[in-house]
Amino acid sequence: MTGLLAALGGANLIYGLGMLELGITFDFAQLVMDNEMAKMIKKSVSGIAVNEETLAVDVIKQVGAGGEFVTNEHTFRHFKTAHSQTKLIDRRMRDTWLDMGGKDFTERAYEAAISILENHKPDPLPAGVAEKLRKIVEDAEIEYGIVK
Repeated sequence: MTGLLAALGGANLIYGLGMLELGITFDFAQLVMDNEMAKMIKKSVSGIAVNEETLAVDVIKQVGAGGEFVTNEHTFRHFKTAHSQTKLIDRRMRDTWLDMGGKDFTERAYEAAISILENHKPDPLPAGVAEKLRKIVEDAEIEYGIVK
């Protein structure tokens, strides 16, 4: 919630993802959950496109007063992009959620974090980048007296 309020106020930096206990502890599942929140915040502050397609005045006229839009083709084209999508928050009805195991946000985040740690294969760094990074670290170690 604090991230959303800051973003709505114009802040464009979210830090501390994955941190617990004032940053003393780092938790990979917390990082995954915070990342989901950051994506939802980004979606919230990205604004709403206002144009002929999104206003859908023709659809409103076609459906008419008291009609329903859920089964309209326009709704099918836009419902996945009109709000944030998350793989970790289960928005199904409670009975369905319970029938599917009833895993909450935290349980799903721990599973996702474990999967990422076990399966993610990062792209290799471009040629020369690792050496430049190593040189920066070595220079900093010398500058701050970490190594002699």
